[in-house]
Amino acid sequence: MHSGTGRATPARQQLGDRGIDPDALLDWYAETARDLPWRRPGVTAWQILMSEIMLQQTPVVRVEPIWLEWVARWPVPSAMAASSQAEVLRAWGKLGYPRRALRLHECSRVLAAEHGDEVPTDVDVLLGLPGIGAYTARAVACFAYGQRVPVVDTNVRRVVARAVHGRAEAGNPAARDLAETEALLPAKIDRAARFSAALMELGATVCTARTPDCGRCPLPVCAWVTAGRPVSEAVRRTQKYEGTDRQARGRLLDVLRAASGPVERVRLDLAWTRDPGQRDRALDSLLVDGLIEQTADGLFALAGEGDR
Repeated sequence: MHSGTGRATPARQQLGDRGIDPDALLDWYAETARDLPWRRPGVTAWQILMSEIMLQQTPVVRVEPIWLEWVARWPVPSAMAASSQAEVLRAWGKLGYPRRALRLHECSRVLAAEHGDEVPTDVDVLLGLPGIGAYTARAVACFAYGQRVPVVDTNVRRVVARAVHGRAEAGNPAARDLAETEALLPAKIDRAARFSAALMELGATVCTARTPDCGRCPLPVCAWVTAGRPVSEAVRRTQKYEGTDRQARGRLLDVLRAASGPVERVRLDLAWTRDPGQRDRALDSLLVDGLIEQTADGLFALAGEGDR
């Protein structure tokens, strides 16, 4: 946890007079922030942790109904830990990247067994939990516990790239991202936590990747606008889903989620007929990832249901 003394760091010294006006950003956030359920009073660190895992590469509109169901079903880690892997995978539904669900289930068991059914406050301890990476650990410390730690996602990196450095795109993640973002945080701890949330909100709703709405931006100074909004030379690649291995994996998982127990291989073959080789590859990857398992008699089931 940071002391919030406000002493100039090397990153802040490099930024010089450039930065992001905290008063303007915080005032805007207080007036316009989306009413997301995980931001409301009374939400626990465990419930915030669940939201952060779900929100990775997944839009808010898809996450919100699933998160509300999970909070009601698994309000504390031990409740999830008492459920099977298959139950958690079924409840994950169509959020995508289902390995996140398995890792969260594993994390719930560790929290229940080793942390008194509570989510730790310390970033380093959080980093030691299953499935918790650098972003998630800092997001929980900041949003659940109000700590002054830099929280850097794609939205934050884009806002900093534009407002501070005058670049249209943030480029690839780099080690300096954390230090530069921390240098922008207000010295007071409570303001710093709200600033982190506001910075992320700005990138998600106004300073978006494809259609930034500069007319609604609350920042009085933006280096990118000052420079005439130069266009990025980077080639943006659109990530397709139709016909990919990801889609094939999803179709196979759909069959097993809908089943009450292990199924025969032919059920999976019929779920993806366009490319047998791709189907086999998808099936193998699901087995390797531990999302499904094969029984002794050659049937297939969701993780933890192979012995039923």
